[in-house]
Amino acid sequence: MPQSQVLIADDDPLLREILQHKLSAAGYAVRSVEDGRAALEQVQVERPDILVLDAMMPVMDGFEALRRLKDDPASSDIVVVMLTALKGDEDVVSALRLGAADYLAKPFNPDELVARLQRLAPAAQA
Repeated sequence: MPQSQVLIADDDPLLREILQHKLSAAGYAVRSVEDGRAALEQVQVERPDILVLDAMMPVMDGFEALRRLKDDPASSDIVVVMLTALKGDEDVVSALRLGAADYLAKPFNPDELVARLQRLAPAAQA
């Protein structure tokens, strides 16, 4: 069975490295980029099953990347999980209204993220 593809978009290189390790160990094929614009570009190159998206990034923030992703019929069905330090109710509601499938606030438990991803897209697809 092919591995589910996860794309991580976060401006923190250490967090990207930790997530790559944790998600790879859980059976996902993982790639990462440093901002929202790079995430949208990467989606065009190799479509992920899941996009783990930070909100506060340089160049293009996660909310704008999410809006553009969901507005494009070619990428609107990609599962997006917001993983961000923004914890306000307005931020959560805004992300969910824009089409995010889930929202997890930093600091977070990496095992919880893996469990949420497994619920949305198992590591190995049939």
